Amino acid sequence: MNDANPDITGTITIALLPQDNGQYICQLSSSLSDSPKENIQSYGQTKEHAIAIALEQLADEYRQIAEEQQDIDWRTVERSNSGEPIAKHYHVILHYERIAEEESKFEALQNTVMGNLVVENAKITIIEIDPDIPIEPLERSWDELG
Repeated sequence: MNDANPDITGTITIALLPQDNGQYICQLSSSLSDSPKENIQSYGQTKEHAIAIALEQLADEYRQIAEEQQDIDWRTVERSNSGEPIAKHYHVILHYERIAEEESKFEALQNTVMGNLVVENAKITIIEIDPDIPIEPLERSWDELG
C-alpha cells in the first residue's frame, strides 16, 4: 500500500452558527497539512445534523484521495505463478443521500430501499486494504429502526 504522507499534522475545528429559523450552519476548518479544503460549510436542521453533513463532506474528499492515490486499474487481475487469480481485500464504502418528501419516516426509508436506488445511485469508493487491518464496517441493524 502507498502512504503518500505519513506525517500529517493539524487540527479540525468545528464552529456552529445558530440561525434565526432554528437551523444551524456548521463551519469546519482544517489545518491538516494535506487537507483537500480549508473550509467546509453546511446547513443542518439541528447542530448534530449540520456537523454530520460537514464531516461527511470531509470524509468524502479523503475517500476520493485515498482511492486515487492507489491508482489501481479496475479490471486488472493479479495472478500467481501458476496462473490462479490472487484474491485481494477491499474496503467498499457506499454513500447515498436523497431528500425525501414522504408521509412518514418509515415511508422515507421504505421508498429509499425499494428498487435498489441506494446501490444504483450511490457514490462508491473502493480502497484496497491489508487483510489484517482492524476495520469494522459500519452496519445498521434493522432493530435500531423501531
